[in-house]
Amino acid sequence: MNLSQLRPPKGQKQKHRRLGQGMGSGRGKFAGRGAKGAKSISGYSRMRGFEGGQMPLHRRLPKRGFTNIFRKEFAIVNVATLEKLEGTTFDAQTLLDLGVIHKLKDGLKILGSGELTRKISVTAAIFSASAKQKIEAAGGTTVAIAKPDTVLVKFQKKVKSATDKVKK
Repeated sequence: MNLSQLRPPKGQKQKHRRLGQGMGSGRGKFAGRGAKGAKSISGYSRMRGFEGGQMPLHRRLPKRGFTNIFRKEFAIVNVATLEKLEGTTFDAQTLLDLGVIHKLKDGLKILGSGELTRKISVTAAIFSASAKQKIEAAGGTTVAIAKPDTVLVKFQKKVKSATDKVKK
């Protein structure tokens, strides 16, 4: 026996049924789709969550909450993570280079989870109260740098341009 003699078992391979090939085929006219209705029409695809005309669940449930367009998302680092790292000064760029954070987003935020036993200097956008207390208790320093609020800056530019027009 060799590979050229291998065959599937009898009855495993069947010819696919050709639909809509005339009345004599037994599957002509409606081709197994039925006479009328959405499913009988070419190109029909059912909507996700369709419940046969009943109001779908995603429309029966009430809407909740809203999306805050002014939301700030920070890159978060805990004090315990800083304890494990080598070096004494840390800022956003240093942590990016070390691979601790992958994307800066709206700035760096230091949280106070974990313990700190050595003196370090940290520069970040925001510190939690516990993180600031732990860093300073270990003899380190915290420097908070505020990233300019882009919405506020745009608003100030609009106000300035409007006041300039009034003066002229």
